[in-house]
Amino acid sequence: MGLDGVPYTLLKEYIERGLMPEVGKLAGTGKLLKMKSTLPEISSVAWTSFMTGKNPGEHGIFGFMEINRDTYEYTFPDFYSLKERPVWERNGWKSVVLNIPQTYPAKPLNGVLVSGFVALDLKKATYPERVFDYLSGMGYRIDVNARLAAENPDEFFKDLFHTLGKRKEAIEHLYDNEEWDLFIAAITETDRLHHFFFDSALAGDHYDKFERFYREIDAFIGKMASKAKEDGAGFLTCSDHGFTPIKSEVYINRWLMENGYLVLNSGDGLTGITRDSRAFNLDPSRIYIHLEGKYGRGPVKSTEYEPLRNELREKLKEISFEGQKVIKEVFTKEEIFKGPQTANGPDLYLLPNYGFDLKGVANRPNIFGMTRFRGMHTYDDAHLFSSAPLELEDPKIEDVASIISEWVRGSAP
Repeated sequence: MGLDGVPYTLLKEYIERGLMPEVGKLAGTGKLLKMKSTLPEISSVAWTSFMTGKNPGEHGIFGFMEINRDTYEYTFPDFYSLKERPVWERNGWKSVVLNIPQTYPAKPLNGVLVSGFVALDLKKATYPERVFDYLSGMGYRIDVNARLAAENPDEFFKDLFHTLGKRKEAIEHLYDNEEWDLFIAAITETDRLHHFFFDSALAGDHYDKFERFYREIDAFIGKMASKAKEDGAGFLTCSDHGFTPIKSEVYINRWLMENGYLVLNSGDGLTGITRDSRAFNLDPSRIYIHLEGKYGRGPVKSTEYEPLRNELREKLKEISFEGQKVIKEVFTKEEIFKGPQTANGPDLYLLPNYGFDLKGVANRPNIFGMTRFRGMHTYDDAHLFSSAPLELEDPKIEDVASIISEWVRGSAP
C-alpha cells in the first residue's frame, strides 16, 4: 500500500496521539522505518524509482516536465518514456497495480493496471477494458479537484473524502476479485491534503479534518493488513517522500534572472529564452546549463561549462530568507545520478532546507512569495513499513523493488 507523501515522523506522532491504533499495532509486530526518497523528491521520480528499483540516471525520469531543446516548450514524460521496466513486468507475475503515479497511459500487463497521477482519461488509464467498465460504473475518481482547496475548502474536504472512499472501494474490489501474485495500490489523497493544509497537520483550523482523515486511513490499512495476513501475503506500506510546512516559496528562475543568468524576452514558460541566458530552472529545483549545441539558443561553450556550474553552485548556496539559508546542499548530476540517462539530468540539483519550497515558474515578480500551498515535499522523512523482518536500517525508495521481488519469490514473509 502506497501512502503518497506520508512522513515517518507524522505516522509516529499520530500513533502516539492514538489516531492510528491499527498502524501502531502493525509497527509493534513489524518494522516501521524512516526512508529516504529520491532526488528530486517528487512523486513522478520517486514512484518511478519505487517501481523500477533504479535511480533517475537509469530510469530516465527527472521530473513531471522537461523542455523541447529547440522550441523550449514544456514536454511531459509519460509511462512510455520510462527506460527501465517496472518490477511487475520483469518476472511475469500476475499483478494488480492501482494508482501509482507516472504509469499513464496504461500498458498491457499480466493482470490489471489503473494509472495514477497524471492520468487524463480513465479509459486510457485502465487495462484491461473490463476493469474500466467496473471503475466507470462505480464512479471511480482519478484525483481530487485541487482547485477547490483555494476556492472552497469545505467543498474540497467533501471531495477529498469522497475520492478516498471510491479509491478504497476500488482497491478492495480488485484485491478480492482479481488473481494476483503482486498487489500494489496507492492512496494519493494524503498528498493532496498535505499540499494545501499541512500547516494544520498537528494543530490549527483544519486539524479536525486531519484527525478524521487519518483515522479512516488507519482503519483501511488495518483491514488490508488483515486480508494480507489471512492470505499468507507479506504486507508493506511506504511513501514516496515526506512533508513539512512551507515558510516561503522560492522562485529560482526569478533568482537566475535577477543575477543575470536567465533572460526572457516574451512567451509562456521558457519559450522566450534568449541567447543571453546561461542557465534555467525546471521544477522543482533542477538547474540546467544552457549549452551551445545541446539547446537551440544555447551560448555556453563546453570550456565554460564547469566554471559556470561551480559559480552557480556557490552562489545558490548563499540564497537566504529572513536570515535563514534556503539551500541545504547543491549537488552535481554526477554526485547523485548513475546510469546511461545521467547526461539528460539537471546539471545541478538544489536540496532545500525544510520550509523553502523551490519552484520553476518563470513569471514571478519576486524571488520569494506564497500561493495556496501550505506543505512541501521532504527528502529524508518518507516511511517504510514491513510486516516481515528487514535487514535495511537506512532504506531508500529504490530498495523497495528488491523487497517486493524477494517476497513474491517466496522468501518472505
